[in-house]
Order: sequence, then structure tokens, then C-alpha cells
Amino acid sequence: MLVLYSRSMLNNIIDRIKLPFRKEKELYLSLYHIIGFIPHNIDYYKTALLHKSIARRNAKGKPVNNERLEFLGDAILDAIVGDIVYEHFPYKREGFLTNTRSKIVQRDTLNRLAKEMGINQLILSNGHSSSHNSYMGGNAFEALVGALYLDHGYNACMEFMRKQILGELINIDKVAYKEVNFKSKLIEWSQKNKVNMEFRLIEHEKDKQGSPTFHFQVFMEEIACGEGRGYSKKEGQQEAAKLTLQRLRREPQFIEEIFSAKANRTKMEEEPVLNVPETSQDMSFIVSSDTEKEKQETPFHTEVFDEKVSAADNKKLEENTTLQEEVIEAKDEEFDLSGISHSQKIDKESIIAAAESQAFEE
Repeated sequence: MLVLYSRSMLNNIIDRIKLPFRKEKELYLSLYHIIGFIPHNIDYYKTALLHKSIARRNAKGKPVNNERLEFLGDAILDAIVGDIVYEHFPYKREGFLTNTRSKIVQRDTLNRLAKEMGINQLILSNGHSSSHNSYMGGNAFEALVGALYLDHGYNACMEFMRKQILGELINIDKVAYKEVNFKSKLIEWSQKNKVNMEFRLIEHEKDKQGSPTFHFQVFMEEIACGEGRGYSKKEGQQEAAKLTLQRLRREPQFIEEIFSAKANRTKMEEEPVLNVPETSQDMSFIVSSDTEKEKQETPFHTEVFDEKVSAADNKKLEENTTLQEEVIEAKDEEFDLSGISHSQKIDKESIIAAAESQAFEE
């Protein structure tokens, strides 16, 4: 191992000595600053920086671009970053390791790295493609890793990631423990813009190993958005939210479609209601005119009522109600005619005698 490392250092020194005499020394120097190695076969790196929009072809008429090297570099990156994460976190579980690796090799991270390292300035493409393809830098980064693997081998790729990337540009501990909650970000955006949104479970099944998988899709104003799959509901929803946020950032017409649907919904909700509720109050607390009429038709009733009411003007409502009940009872007792009966017989002679006696007294 030491012999191989010494040989690699020796070759690197020789390449640096030859650098001023290279035909394309500016490209060599730029690549050296990016990957930390001087290219042996510059054609690998030229291809890695060639976007398909250029539409170049080789002698056999086959298209030449960086897509094949991108495929290779993607696989190499997964293996190298997985190796580094495995050694760096010896006691963490598989889920934690997978999540950490995903954060490092995800497209957004690679795009940022490509911009910071100056890879974007070396990509050959037409202007239209570079302005509309936000993944171009990340794709070129992966293609450069593939080119470095073919040119210098796996160990060179490992050294590039350890020194150039994780040693200077990425703090692996911060990346590992940084939780990016795409679902909460999407919910916050929808609430701020008053957009109806929901996560719908599209499918719940098991994979070939029998592990349950969850397939979710985001719907905003009933418009189908990002989809996500995972081995838990949280994982599936996070992936669906992430893809939805990416569409919102990249596709202005997608946002317009959502807000157009929202406008149609709110317009329907704001239409006037035909059956307007009554605004009149309950008047049951007002004494009806029939009661007043009944009071006026019975003089005794009126007399007693007026007398009692005037005496209760300053009393509480509850006492007034009780007093009225007592008045009614008193009225009934005062005018009780049950003791009068025509069954008592009056002597005719007694009446005559009483009349004569009164006449003589006069």
C-alpha cells in the first residue's frame, strides 16, 4: 500500500513538471485545482464536461456527451461516500448512514459543489440549455468523478472526496445531523399562500423482500404534484414534498396553475347565499295585546293588577314573576263564589214581615 501511495505521489510530481509544456495547459491547470490530480488522458475530462446539447458525434456517428460518465460517476460516488460515512459513524444504524449519504450525493448538493468549485464555467453547452437545466452542474460533477476513476482509479476518487470535498467544502457531521423537513416547508408555504394541500396515500404494498412500502402524492388545489415512495409514511411524504418544492422553484407555470385553481375555488366560496338568515329578535318577552285586553275587560282584575304591579316596579324580574302568581291566587280567593248557593230556601212570610216592620219604623 505504501509503495502504491509513493508511486502515485511520484507520478503526480512528474505530471506537475510536465504541466507548463502541455498543449492545453489552462484546462489541465483548472482540472488540477478542482480534482487535485493532473489528468493523464485529457479526453476523459473533455467528455465529462460536454453536455448533450452540443450534439457532437464520434467517427462512427455515435453521439458524444457526458451521460455515460455521469452514470459511472454516480455509482462511484455512492460507493465512496458510503465507505466514508460507514467509517466516520461506526455505531450508527443503517437508516442514519443511508440518510447521511443521500444528503451528500443528492443533486442539490452536487449542484452547489459544482458552482463553488468552478466546474460550471468549464461545461460546454449551448446557452439555452445551461440556463434551463439546473442539474447541469451536478451531472458534470458526477461525470468528472467517472473520468477520474477511469484515469487514476478508485483510490484517487477516494482521495478527491476526502480532501477536496469532505475536507474543505462539506462538514460531514453538520450534514448528518441536519434535518431537512421538506413536508413542514411545503405546509408552511401552502398556509402562507392559503392554498389547499393534502398528502394522499396512493399505494401501500410490500417489496420483493417483504418490507412495506408507502407511495404518497401531494395534491394542491386538487392538482397532482410530487410523488414519493419510502419504507415509512414519513419517508414517502418527505420525498413527495421535496419533489413538489422542486417543481414550485423551477416551473413558474406550475405555480400559475395552482393559483388559478385557487382563484376558481375562492370565487365559488365567495358567491352570495340565497337563503339569508332572519335578523329579527325573539319577542317572547313582550306581553301580548290579548293579555292587556283581558285585563281591561275585568275591572276587578285591573284594579288588583295595577296595584300589585305599581308596588313591584323596583323589584327584580324574578320577584315580579312570583308576585304575579300570588296576585292570581289572591284574585281567585277573593272572588270565590263557591260558598254561594241557591239551594238555601227563603221564607216568603219572613220577607213580608220584615218589610212591614221597616215601614212602621219610618
